[in-house]
Amino acid sequence: MKVIKYILIACSICCFAAIFKLPIEYYTFLRTIVSLGALLLIYIWVKQKHIPWAIIFIIVLILFNPLFPIYLHRKSIWIPLDIITGLLFLLIAFYNKKQPAKKEEKPAEVLPVQKTYARDRII
Repeated sequence: MKVIKYILIACSICCFAAIFKLPIEYYTFLRTIVSLGALLLIYIWVKQKHIPWAIIFIIVLILFNPLFPIYLHRKSIWIPLDIITGLLFLLIAFYNKKQPAKKEEKPAEVLPVQKTYARDRII
């Protein structure tokens, strides 16, 4: 599971770095790594039947697809998308779902009832 966490952190760092003006080759690399990270998460969530999260990352996969790229020609459109995608990857990387521990049911202890007598009462 730690490998997946490192992959997601790498995807988020790449998304945040995309805010700056970089060569076009970097954006091709960004599309590739974000698509691989999204594919990994989609595979995990479909397997675990977490369909809403899978749908969100299917949208990310479509936006960052390196094979059939979507060109949004303005950098001002891509910057919020990169930030949101980076935050999503960080959220998933550091989200720690605590699973409830299985409690072993112990039989309840039955304490003996002490008998009281009228002479034992204080008046």
